[in-house]
Amino acid sequence: MFNRLKQKWKVGPLQLFLILCTFAIGGSLSGYVGRRLMSVLLIDNRVLYTIIYIILVTAIWPFMVLLISIIFGQYAFFKRYLKELFKKITRKRTNSQ
Repeated sequence: MFNRLKQKWKVGPLQLFLILCTFAIGGSLSGYVGRRLMSVLLIDNRVLYTIIYIILVTAIWPFMVLLISIIFGQYAFFKRYLKELFKKITRKRTNSQ
């Protein structure tokens, strides 16, 4: 699995390690910040809380990953990665009929 990621992203073992650390810490930090922000909102309804939390963490995640990528020296990789991810998400679906 790790070899496949190294080939896909065209990175060496050290850079792969730093990228995976960035994903892990950025994701954890997003969850932490999301929980802290949700505690300010004081929402009692669990379903509404969960929906807002998921949306909030999804919105926070790219910023946290970019922030952590600067610390690990992987900013260029994550800038490209997020740009491609955003393109895939916003690409309009076309019917091939």
